[in-house]
Amino acid sequence: MQTRDHAVFIAVAGAASIATSATWVRLADVEPATAAAFRCLYALPILIFFAARERSRLGGPSWRERWFSVAAGLFFAIDLVLWHHAINYVGGGIATVLGNLQVVFVTLAAWVIMGERPSRRFIATLPIVLTGVVLITGMLEQGAYGVDPVRGVIFGVGTSVAYAVSLLLLRSGAGKSRRGSAALLDFTAAAALGAAALGPISGGFDPIPHWPAHGWLIALAVVAQALGWLLISYALPRLRAAMTALLLLFQPAGAMLLGAVVMAEQPSLLQIGGSGLVLAGVLLAARRERSVAEPELGPEPALERSDADQHVPNGRIRLTSTGKQARAGVVVATPNATTPTAGVVATRTDGSANSGR
Repeated sequence: MQTRDHAVFIAVAGAASIATSATWVRLADVEPATAAAFRCLYALPILIFFAARERSRLGGPSWRERWFSVAAGLFFAIDLVLWHHAINYVGGGIATVLGNLQVVFVTLAAWVIMGERPSRRFIATLPIVLTGVVLITGMLEQGAYGVDPVRGVIFGVGTSVAYAVSLLLLRSGAGKSRRGSAALLDFTAAAALGAAALGPISGGFDPIPHWPAHGWLIALAVVAQALGWLLISYALPRLRAAMTALLLLFQPAGAMLLGAVVMAEQPSLLQIGGSGLVLAGVLLAARRERSVAEPELGPEPALERSDADQHVPNGRIRLTSTGKQARAGVVVATPNATTPTAGVVATRTDGSANSGR
């Protein structure tokens, strides 16, 4: 029990670190592409250290793994740039909530591309999520928070689509490889270059940010990008999936609280209610339907990290649960730091993705 309590504390600390992401972006007050590029660039030294240790034990990744990681990183660059635009238009708290929609898009992609029909529960939650999105846009009221809430929602939805593609590419390329740090290094380097390349068409890129913007970007990379990822990657394998999902709701809630306290963001009551509907819908859609009651776990939860998804960007991690029950994977969405909260994605007992819960 003490081990699990320790893991809960570390998971909360990791979620709190990631929750600061949108606030650092707003404090830096630089172009979206600049923030995206430097948050990845400054995280590279830490990732190089872990990738070097991994190479000494497991060898280097194949070219196939590296190409998939690079492709995923380029879509992650799009994800970050869009998310930073959403922050500018509708505030960091709401933009972070919208990033949770990636869970919906991953499931829809599995349905369209792989023929994996989603559960009835998932389909039933879509009206809840869509209602929340409409409320966030402010179309039903006067004086909604944000420079342009409608445009902010458009960018927020685009963020989720781009991250869903990035996640699917990263998982497809990983296969059964255990070289998670190497994949994350290629992924992050590609994201940094991709974000810089997007600068001319996304509002500009500043290769030499000035102080204090530079300091805020360093804090973004160290606290939200690196520290948050390290804490969560340690804690999640030691927690039940249900506890993980609930704990990581702290991340968007924390982002909204920090936005209110630090940046004086004041979403309307309808926007706050819409954010709650989005998070509730995502959490309900992510729950796995069980035919067998979940067994009581002892002091050490019987969880193992998925070979294919040991490390995924920005604290987003997919795990599998051992045992006779169907395995449940957890996708931690933290856009941006990443992006957004937690969703449970069921997998077949043979390890292949399955959107049925």
